[in-house]
Amino acid sequence: MLATLEHHRVRGGKWHSLIDKVYKRSNLEAAYRKVAANKGAPGVDHVTIENFTTTLARNLDKLEQQLRSGTYRPQEIRRVHIPKPGTRDTRPLGIPTVRDRVVQAAIRHVLEPILERQFAEHSYGFRPRRGCTDALRRVDWLIKEGYQYTVDVDLKSYFDTIPHDQLIRELRKYVADNTLIQLVEKFLQARILDDMKSWTPESGAPQGAIISPLLSNLYLNELDHSMAASNYEMTRYADDLVIQCRTQEEAEQALARVADWVARRGLTLHPTKTKIVHVDTDGFDFLGYHFIKHRRFPRQKSLTKFKEAIRSKTHRANGQSLQAIIADVNQTSRGWFGYFKHSWPTTFPRLDAWIRSRLRSILRRRAGRNGRGRGYDHQRYPNAYFASLGLLSLTAAYDCERQSCRR
Repeated sequence: MLATLEHHRVRGGKWHSLIDKVYKRSNLEAAYRKVAANKGAPGVDHVTIENFTTTLARNLDKLEQQLRSGTYRPQEIRRVHIPKPGTRDTRPLGIPTVRDRVVQAAIRHVLEPILERQFAEHSYGFRPRRGCTDALRRVDWLIKEGYQYTVDVDLKSYFDTIPHDQLIRELRKYVADNTLIQLVEKFLQARILDDMKSWTPESGAPQGAIISPLLSNLYLNELDHSMAASNYEMTRYADDLVIQCRTQEEAEQALARVADWVARRGLTLHPTKTKIVHVDTDGFDFLGYHFIKHRRFPRQKSLTKFKEAIRSKTHRANGQSLQAIIADVNQTSRGWFGYFKHSWPTTFPRLDAWIRSRLRSILRRRAGRNGRGRGYDHQRYPNAYFASLGLLSLTAAYDCERQSCRR
């Protein structure tokens, strides 16, 4: 895409004549395929992806005509509330209509290669060929290099508080196509429908919108470059960021610099969650892990979420066969281990023992021996018994992972 756009660049690094690339039929078709692959629920119009696909050619024709003529208008965003694991809290999630998701994906196809060239090296969230593993590896390396003080930065309600005017100002630094910019503004200002209430947001990039991750990275891009230019080691994944320093004084200076930038850009630091910590005494959480004393463990919320998932599959009244229960448990364990396999090794035997205790509880209930003790359960159902039924051992998986890494 970038090579196709190159001759539409103007002096000063801005890009123009982009809207026609958005509504180009091949781009709309690619955007539709991306949306269809991600599936997702219908928006306020109740049109599912299957419904949209049934009359695909007609729908894409209409989108192309509306975008070409400037008559396209986003529909309301249906807001739902997703439970946060381990708490009674929820987080809002916006669900645009399928047609709006297709247009947003088409916009992202055009803007992403342009903005990617501007983004900082140590920004890892929602970017091609980058991810959590890269960010975590860098944090690990800096700790080993002697960066013992960490500024743990929490941007309060970041996605909901990005000022629209300043965000558009950032976009105009690189994009000179006013029609495309106005289209982005329409999505930012699309009305939100929550239950029976409807309103127009005055700030924020709606969570759930396809273009929101790209725009949220753009807004923090200046901070990324500013901190790097001042030789601060900041690692950012979306709105989750840490600054690693060698001394307390350096950490205090880094925090002051971030606080000043955040205030000028209309954002807010969480007053209690933003803090300076020492990695050997306090430790800090980052991307699901807890770092302390040159080690990393799953943070407490990550463990709670995993155990809740296992509990839901191993309650004592579960009527499935033990083999079926173990198959469900294995599926959850494999997914969890895929991300947390770099945890300190003591993590896994404890979880293995806990999972087996859940399974022994099921067997004890089925045998009508609720009063029997733990020793009896271990004797009757030893670890090897569960291994023979195919129960995944997280400890064995960790050992296998280490051996494969050494080859």
